[in-house]
Amino acid sequence: MTLRCLLVDDNDHFLAAARDLLEREGLVVAGIASDIAGALGRAGELGPDVALVDINLGGESGFDLARRLSPTPVIMISTHSGDDYEDLIEDSPAIGFLNKVELSGSAVIQLVSALPGR
Repeated sequence: MTLRCLLVDDNDHFLAAARDLLEREGLVVAGIASDIAGALGRAGELGPDVALVDINLGGESGFDLARRLSPTPVIMISTHSGDDYEDLIEDSPAIGFLNKVELSGSAVIQLVSALPGR
């Protein structure tokens, strides 16, 4: 199964690097967005299998976006440690967290594969 991803981050350099990495590792980056409005629009158009959402989207909250993307599974990402956001991640609908340094196709697949019915 090829996963179709939506990448959401306010850093254009990270978006380009993450897209390249994930696509080299067999995932399809169906779309990118840099803010909540763009992400909601792209998710509605594309119907991705998973969204990777930066916790801090400039002046917007990735956690707010995660709640609004349902039923699309969301993986929160950040340059900060997951420990810094542990309670917020647990209280969110996110299926997991990946530090941007640890981002990989296999890590995304592992989190999505753990969902019921996968």
